[in-house]
Amino acid sequence: MDPAATQSSEQTIEQFQRYVIPNYVRYPISLVRGEGSYIWDAEGNRYLDLFPGWGCNILGHCPPRVVEAIQQQAAKLIHVPNTWHMEPQGQFAELLCTRSFGKAFFCNSGAEAVEAAIKLARLHSPEGRYKIITFENSFHGRTLAAVTATAQPKYHEGLGPLIAGFRYAPVNDLDAVAGLVDDETCGILIEPIQGEGGVNIPDAEFLPGLRRIADETGCLLIFDEVQTGMGRTGTWFGYQQWDVQPDIMTLAKGLAGGVACGALIARDEIAPSLRPGMHASTFGGNPLAMAAGIATVRTIEQEGLLENCRRMSERFREKLQSLQDELPIVSELRIRGLMIGIDLTIPAAPAVEKCLQRRLLVNATHDTVLRLLPALTVTEEQVDEGCAIIADVLRELAQEAETPTT
Repeated sequence: MDPAATQSSEQTIEQFQRYVIPNYVRYPISLVRGEGSYIWDAEGNRYLDLFPGWGCNILGHCPPRVVEAIQQQAAKLIHVPNTWHMEPQGQFAELLCTRSFGKAFFCNSGAEAVEAAIKLARLHSPEGRYKIITFENSFHGRTLAAVTATAQPKYHEGLGPLIAGFRYAPVNDLDAVAGLVDDETCGILIEPIQGEGGVNIPDAEFLPGLRRIADETGCLLIFDEVQTGMGRTGTWFGYQQWDVQPDIMTLAKGLAGGVACGALIARDEIAPSLRPGMHASTFGGNPLAMAAGIATVRTIEQEGLLENCRRMSERFREKLQSLQDELPIVSELRIRGLMIGIDLTIPAAPAVEKCLQRRLLVNATHDTVLRLLPALTVTEEQVDEGCAIIADVLRELAQEAETPTT
């Protein structure tokens, strides 16, 4: 049994079954400690984690600078309300905005950041303009407005009536977007790369085209960078891949190295419309999360992790491209930085299960897509180890797909 564990996986699972609402499908394993791209269960088994924290652990598990920053901050201030100024919040805001634009509002999650963006778009627009265009296969969060913005019917089931004012367009269809804009439209909301929708990378001209439509119609362009921010794509923020600056940007996941933290960044002339009394977040911008965020930025820069992201991305591409050439079940690779989608011709969930059996953690999304969101600190050896396991698993599944059932 791992010395970090106080009870076995079986004991923890039994406790969950008695006291925790079963709204998640959980693997039958209790995780107890992690370091970098490795994580251990209660029984002491080690796993290579290429999907750490659902992409939140962008520096891997327990990054030393983040751990130290949290420990030091906890001894000084854990929480004070936003009716006071606090040094870490101002410092983190400066670090983010000087690497992007505008001014920052802090909250606790991506869904909260999207809610703030929806409010800000409506508050800043002329009276009567409230509609927001979003995109098929998007994902923006689980709160009611964010789930309405998520243009996937499976997330809407049983939740109606949904929030009024959202219109859905296909990605890469500028004519469809232009056709949806009317005198009541205030914003266009899009993930620069759709994550939950299958790691869908837009055509080169699509995001610049959205910027043009927004400018011509007086709409605000909002980028949901919850998954693409903080170096995930090889630049600080996803929009920098296309050199298209949005008016508003939402952030979370890797923002504070695994600590719960969300943010909204808005252009200077738009930010004041989120005026006092119109929006707030009790724990948003708390000193612990801010200290972790500061340490995350400094780690990325001092350890050259944007460059490492780009190098490891090419290594993944090289390994996975040869696998695609070998196996017909690999229909497409979609890779931007360390945001990786392996689209299969078969369901991806069995691949995730077989990887787990080999102590590799990955994810399945959009039915057929094997998704990886490795830490920016991932090493060449870990890339090779993970790709070798994925190759073995996909070869096995390809063989099973070719074997006729009797």
